[in-house]
Amino acid sequence: MRKVLILGIGNTLRCDDGLGVYIVRQMEESGIALPEGVELLDGGTAGFDLLGLIDGYDKIVIVDALKTDDRPGSIYRFTPEHAVERRAQYSLHEVGIMEVIKTLRIMDNNPEIEFVGIVPENIDDVDTTISQVVLDSIPRAVEVILDAAAH
Repeated sequence: MRKVLILGIGNTLRCDDGLGVYIVRQMEESGIALPEGVELLDGGTAGFDLLGLIDGYDKIVIVDALKTDDRPGSIYRFTPEHAVERRAQYSLHEVGIMEVIKTLRIMDNNPEIEFVGIVPENIDDVDTTISQVVLDSIPRAVEVILDAAAH
């Protein structure tokens, strides 16, 4: 059986910046049915500390705020290769998740990786709440996340 990890990352003290963590926590608390072999992990702002936690998975779906010029709440699904091609347009979380992925590859750990990014409205204020427009997009984001985990 394939082992899949849904990894939420972000800083929960910076409004929508923490939405990857918020979504994973919401999925855990809701008791949503996950496909067989799928696990959830709140990665917070762990950076390279994630390496030991994400080792051994066949696929990792990373959920994070995606800074790009689009309407807040917009949802994107893409691969790390696509993120590198579009570096000027898309900015993933500052914890260096792309560096974590590069390190996995160097360690000869090559899980399939997909991102589900949600465009934030506010990542500047110090607050633990998620903006309403982003909250409204979460049910659709969860569908995209589960589809990514299943395929």
